[in-house]
Amino acid sequence: MEFTRLITCGDSFTEGMTDEMVNGNYRGWADRVADVMAREVPNFTYANFAIRGKLVHQVVEEQLLQALPFVTGADTLFVFHAGANDVLRPKYKSHEVLASYSEGVRKVAASGATVLLFTVLEKTANKGKAGQIWATRFEEFNENVRSIAQEVGAMVADANEDGFLSDRRFLAKDRLHLNAIGHDRVAQGVLEKIGLPFSSSWREPLPPAPKSSWFVQSYEYVVWFSTFFLPWIFRRVLGKSSGDGRSAKYAHPIPWPIGAPTN
Repeated sequence: MEFTRLITCGDSFTEGMTDEMVNGNYRGWADRVADVMAREVPNFTYANFAIRGKLVHQVVEEQLLQALPFVTGADTLFVFHAGANDVLRPKYKSHEVLASYSEGVRKVAASGATVLLFTVLEKTANKGKAGQIWATRFEEFNENVRSIAQEVGAMVADANEDGFLSDRRFLAKDRLHLNAIGHDRVAQGVLEKIGLPFSSSWREPLPPAPKSSWFVQSYEYVVWFSTFFLPWIFRRVLGKSSGDGRSAKYAHPIPWPIGAPTN
């Protein structure tokens, strides 16, 4: 399939946090994929409705409403990914979230677009009881992703096929979002999945990391805890989200790269 349009919906992962900044926005794996798609197909257009902090029901009820009218058929690659923010919350209700996710995927598939879904990493560097709880939740979440993908004929980019992706060096300092290297790895994996030119080196694990001293590890933890974790807790207590008041960076299909001429 030759894709003439890329549409993405979701949360911070698809918005592009915390990749390099380009024109005031995080670049992200989706922009990177769009760069290659634009080189391969004339008159290519791209829209990214993803906003950080959004929950599954928000993506389904708000972003899909905006995005689906722009689907032109199977030549539109529609990427739908949400759920990690739901799973990480203490009052996570799996039956509601998984049902909402499946509803969203069915809506996208019904539009006639070619659908691409993502699983989430089940095994991360997080240890202890919280890490075990999240791993169990993510495993159940991923089972639902694969099930609904099979039902509607969607492609799945499975983060768990390559264990090295759990390497924390693919993450930014907040230990939650991808850094530039991480976003590039995701982009190359997506390009391989959809049959476009990609760098095969994306499957190569990073070399062994040098061991840090106890002092350095402790210092880094204190900085992370005070700079990232505490603000996250405060937002949960106040019922706020990092995406409040934000809008999508590309809320309608645009010629890509930005400023590219149209015929």
